[in-house]
Amino acid sequence: MNMDFSDRMDRRENQTATVEATTQDLVLPGRAARSSARIVCLSAVCLLCGCISRPHLDVRSFAFTVPPASKPNPGYQTHRVVAIRSLRVAAPFDRRSLVYRMDEYSFESDPYAEFFVPASEGLLMPIRSYLRQAGAFETVVEPGSALKPNTVAEFSVLDLYGDFRKQQQGAAILRLRALLFDSPNGIPGKLVLEREYSRCIPLKARTPEALMAGWNKALAQILAQLVSDVGGLEPAPVQ
Repeated sequence: MNMDFSDRMDRRENQTATVEATTQDLVLPGRAARSSARIVCLSAVCLLCGCISRPHLDVRSFAFTVPPASKPNPGYQTHRVVAIRSLRVAAPFDRRSLVYRMDEYSFESDPYAEFFVPASEGLLMPIRSYLRQAGAFETVVEPGSALKPNTVAEFSVLDLYGDFRKQQQGAAILRLRALLFDSPNGIPGKLVLEREYSRCIPLKARTPEALMAGWNKALAQILAQLVSDVGGLEPAPVQ
């Protein structure tokens, strides 16, 4: 049975309250009392730590997908060969568990929903693939490629969470900062683009699946805007 994260939290709180009430009401004499109390305490630990296997408590893994790129626009061609130098995810969003914002000042991580790989790794492949397909660059090189880049990109993910501050709806929040540098001879030089992109995508349901779909949609919109901005750059300097 699929349950969203709020249902799981309520279920665990109810289970904890039941165990506490059981241990408080147990009053038996002598050795039998101590033995029974130990059994109840052991049961409580097993219950709270997930020793009892339940389908809705299984850990589920999610991944970013490659957004569909629009047909390349020849006008975007800037003869730039780009390499992604780094992609960093800010804390507390740099963990494997999905992160939810519950009110103005508190965030919670979901122990039953996580990224298949850390977001800093999981975002690299979709971004490289999209930029390569969209035609904004001559090509996007992989690390260790013999082809030397003349442009270097750095990305920072500033926000990556599910916003559940409103009870009746949720939203996928993604905020990304992009830096592009001229890189003659592979050495970063002049900063040619600095942009911050932010998207808030309403969710169809309060579930991890809907949140992941929202992030993928946000990523597609951000990369489309980035490609448009790159199209306005001057051609890469001659090496």
